[in-house]
Amino acid sequence: MNIVDTVAQSQIRTDLPKLVIGDTVRVHIKVKEGTRERIQVYEGTIIAKKHSGIAQTMTVRRLSYGVGVEKIFPVNSPNIDKIEVVRKGKVRRAKLYYLRDRVGKAAKVKERI
Repeated sequence: MNIVDTVAQSQIRTDLPKLVIGDTVRVHIKVKEGTRERIQVYEGTIIAKKHSGIAQTMTVRRLSYGVGVEKIFPVNSPNIDKIEVVRKGKVRRAKLYYLRDRVGKAAKVKERI
């Protein structure tokens, strides 16, 4: 095995839950302000996942004061403290970019039981 692959394999996190497109998640991010560090929570719906292995990222979308905000999180980053799955979504697409055009109840994702 390549040395780069060996190092990358050791950095992949195993403590995260199974993340599926359409799930509503709560991402706890470590934010550094000056000399202090705190945890900030970002809650939203996973609308996309890209790449695999160490480079895996997920795009989380939420509404903030009526404006849609999307953040891309590297899943294996040490700056992510933990990820909680709030509710599971039932979707039939790999990417939920169509939610960008919807507002209110139309932007909801059905819950998977």
